[in-house]
Amino acid sequence: MVGLYIGSTFGFSGKNLITLALGKKFQDDGLNIGFMKPVGAIPKEIDGKMVDEDAYKTTQYLQIQSDPEKLTPVLVSQDFKMKAYTGECLLYKDDIKKAYEELSQNKELMMIGGSGSFLYSGKYCQLDGYNISRLLGSKVIIIDRYMRELNYDYLIAAKEVLGDDLIGVILNDVPEYFMQETKDFIVPMLQNRQVDVLGVIPHDDVLKAITIGDLATQLGGKIISMHTKSDQIIQSFLIGTMQIENFMTHFHRNKNVAVIVGGDRSDLQLVALEGNCPCLILTGNIYPNDIILTRSEVLGVPIIVAREDTFTVAQKMENILNRTKLREEVKINQGCQLVNENLDYATLYKGLGLDPK
Repeated sequence: MVGLYIGSTFGFSGKNLITLALGKKFQDDGLNIGFMKPVGAIPKEIDGKMVDEDAYKTTQYLQIQSDPEKLTPVLVSQDFKMKAYTGECLLYKDDIKKAYEELSQNKELMMIGGSGSFLYSGKYCQLDGYNISRLLGSKVIIIDRYMRELNYDYLIAAKEVLGDDLIGVILNDVPEYFMQETKDFIVPMLQNRQVDVLGVIPHDDVLKAITIGDLATQLGGKIISMHTKSDQIIQSFLIGTMQIENFMTHFHRNKNVAVIVGGDRSDLQLVALEGNCPCLILTGNIYPNDIILTRSEVLGVPIIVAREDTFTVAQKMENILNRTKLREEVKINQGCQLVNENLDYATLYKGLGLDPK
């Protein structure tokens, strides 16, 4: 049995999606796999037991039977943090090791889900990715997501620390305008530093999509019309803070986006509605007039009222779309296909010392 730790340079880098894609591919190749997430940051009660929500959904998708207490032996709670500050959390290493040994019985490959940054998250209690991967004697892959740049210094540092135990890295969510530079310069540079690049995953707007209902919740806003369309998906947003002529030009160039506009700008609100935007987000906790409400219902466009100003809501929106979790099956299936079309499984299998059946 071999272990594979799936880490990342920072949180929300795409570990969940890539874990699902890898797991499905391994299963399709005939391998008997297991999964655990040693440290969970999103505790949720399921069937009377506390478990990390992402870890639980991974086992559900891959149809892996696991005891919730073994699946995520450490859950980050206030009690855990208090023990961590006093050094007591070092005892959790024994729980992780025991759970790993039990879950990996009769398995050919054990996938280990990381949390946050591989080198840093949990360092204060020695439960960072590096320490856990050493504890379990696993191989490692590290995901780096493009966020205005790639963290190649981090990846080189990880290689220096891990040596041959780092099978390779995955560069995720790379936009089209940065793809050529990535492939022509960054990938060769990493390869020259002995960092194998297992794949470059292109950006896909659908994977950042979020339902209107989830968006309203995360914005702390309220849907005031067309509640029946709260399951509709949006992929991006446009800020309506300009003169109406300029706004119309930008709006017609950017279809299928939610429009964020001040609650007092009924002129821009009407343009967005008539342009069939999927969702209208009004800021400043200002409710629309009757004309806007009526057009919203007639055209079938949900309206969210948010408390903060337009700038603050736009910042929140950017963070939400960058950190949105994979929940809808269509997003998971599309994401897995995108990942598997761009991964070098031959190098990955060689690093694991396994052969597909």
